Amino acid sequence: MKRIGVGLVIGLLPGLTALGESPQDWLGGQIVDLTHAFDEQSIYWPTEDGFKKHTEFEGFNEKGYFYSAYTMEAAEHGGTHIDAPKHFAQGKWATDEIPLERLIGEALVIDVSEKSTSDRDYQILPVDVMEWEALHGEIRPGAIVLFRTGYADHWPDRKRYMGTADLGAEAVSQLHFPGIHPETANWLANQRNVGAVGIDTASIDYGQSTLFMTHRILFEKNILGFENLANLEGLPARGVKVIALPMKIRGGSGGPLRIIAVIPD
Repeated sequence: MKRIGVGLVIGLLPGLTALGESPQDWLGGQIVDLTHAFDEQSIYWPTEDGFKKHTEFEGFNEKGYFYSAYTMEAAEHGGTHIDAPKHFAQGKWATDEIPLERLIGEALVIDVSEKSTSDRDYQILPVDVMEWEALHGEIRPGAIVLFRTGYADHWPDRKRYMGTADLGAEAVSQLHFPGIHPETANWLANQRNVGAVGIDTASIDYGQSTLFMTHRILFEKNILGFENLANLEGLPARGVKVIALPMKIRGGSGGPLRIIAVIPD
């Protein structure tokens, strides 16, 4: 069967489903959900209120049929979410301004879990990426680079995931989890011209960062950030396709993200 490019899928979904083709057929591979479900256990930054879901109605109404409806409250940055460049770079893309082609594309997975699981403050170095390239080839411009630290295994245990279960401004200094070193951010931005980076921790900067240089370097180049990813352990190092669609918040600095990977057949 002829495979359909990922970039065409969104507009074709209803027709393809009606024809009886499975999602695996028309996407051309196995689908992996990289998103943690949003609920009251979802992890947010210590200074942010968590996800709240309120029941407006759930049950059988006076006309005899079942009906349910809920309202929700959430900060932009928590659970599996996108950081839009506007988050740390004035005048760069807000969430609703990100071109769709930057949210859909080729992805690769760099596994640093052997280093990061033994060092909660590990920062992913350029040498980690260069070692990956020596095995798998050079990163192409526009690629989505996903870093696996192994910390998604701790979700939703806040203490094991973040290094502290405390909340409030005083808890920020107690955060300990891996992230991307600013030198690596600079190298990815200027030597490889990547389109986005993602990580299975709460931030692309490591937990002890106070200046958030990785955010600032990448976002100044309109390079996107995906945080709190799930299920990276099942992905191959190269050849993955990613569809990462955030809530389209006008003027937003980020937002909840539903992100999937497609492993080609």
